[in-house]
Amino acid sequence: MRVQVAFDRAGAVLELPGAWRTTVLEPRFAGAAGSPDQALAGAVARPIASPPLVELARGKSSAAISVCDITRPAPNRIVLPHVTRALEAAGVRQIRILIATGLHREATPAELQEIVGPEMLARYPVDSHNARIEESHAHLGRTAGGTEVLIDRRFIEAGLHITLGFVEPHLMLGFSGGRKLIAPGLAGERTIKRLHSPLFMRDPRAVEGGFPDNPLHRELLEIARMARHDFIVDVALTRTRAIAQVFAGNPVAAHAAGVDFVRESTLAPVEEPVDAVITTGGGYPLDLTYYQSIKGVTAASHILKPGGKLLLVAACSEGIGSGEFTRIVRTFPDWKACLDGLADQPVIIDQWQLEKLALVARRAEILWCVPGVPAADRRYLWGPSFDDPQRALDALASSLPRDASVAVIPEGPYVFSQLAEAGALVA
Repeated sequence: MRVQVAFDRAGAVLELPGAWRTTVLEPRFAGAAGSPDQALAGAVARPIASPPLVELARGKSSAAISVCDITRPAPNRIVLPHVTRALEAAGVRQIRILIATGLHREATPAELQEIVGPEMLARYPVDSHNARIEESHAHLGRTAGGTEVLIDRRFIEAGLHITLGFVEPHLMLGFSGGRKLIAPGLAGERTIKRLHSPLFMRDPRAVEGGFPDNPLHRELLEIARMARHDFIVDVALTRTRAIAQVFAGNPVAAHAAGVDFVRESTLAPVEEPVDAVITTGGGYPLDLTYYQSIKGVTAASHILKPGGKLLLVAACSEGIGSGEFTRIVRTFPDWKACLDGLADQPVIIDQWQLEKLALVARRAEILWCVPGVPAADRRYLWGPSFDDPQRALDALASSLPRDASVAVIPEGPYVFSQLAEAGALVA
């Protein structure tokens, strides 16, 4: 059996043993909107639970727009002109675009061209958020749960606060989009560390599909209210990353509508747990780093038998990830040392991704096809590693029964996999 999976830009073809009881889990992506521009124009003019953007913007002299960074396939270049056109029609003259990097690195000049396009770069200030410069953030107080809230001052000081995103399953927040473009997207380092601490990371509700009963989701909603989140334009995407549906308007109501749509279109139910899962980092750009590709592991883990095997295929052409994350990966020899070592210590930048991985590794054996991770760092991956997808699959096959039950998830984290009989995620 041959299966095409997402891997870097071009994908990879895997030859699976014929004796396997194989299930290929494909998200039920919606079709592309007939005219993305018409869908966007209509959504901005007739938003969900909100006045039209042009009315909302009247009387405002400035607006800030938060957009996804290079690691997310958000169609900013298509969405932005509809938003800026409405703002200018309302008389807004100062429009700033902020790249919601969270604690990711700043965008390069070439990436800015890809993220927002040359027209936007020529017309408006476009800046990357930098979470590490505390004085560039406004202090907004604390949430009811005690999180100190620091948000990019350039966003807070604007008269109108807008976010552009897209909705997909998210490994700790349930679903991306909406409030995520403010925190962690534009939040200060201390805020981000708190949001990614074991307090939230080890809560069984803070997983893919956990919405709205997710403590991290509720925390981000409170932060977004404190930042005066005014309007969102979130989209759902097709398999080829074209716009399928647009959800614009009130940040809570419009985002919830997007989640309902994406939950239905990405849900891939499985009748019973499987012996092994083959998954991916989602292909370019999500599989640029090992850090981001871990999302493919966590998303696939919910349908695996205890002690089962999981193979991740991800290009990781930029290696492990940030310097902080690389140092953490090199610190812990196994998942137990990781969970024990992070339990009662001050939060380290990027530890959350490894912590989520450790929660999977304590109940599964993981194999890695991550050719972009330097050979010297492969020994830190808590499992065997390979450069070639087919060789990795062959190694997996040699360790399984001839008639093993295997799930293949070609789109990795873009598929919300769930046990049908459970009615909820298996944590």
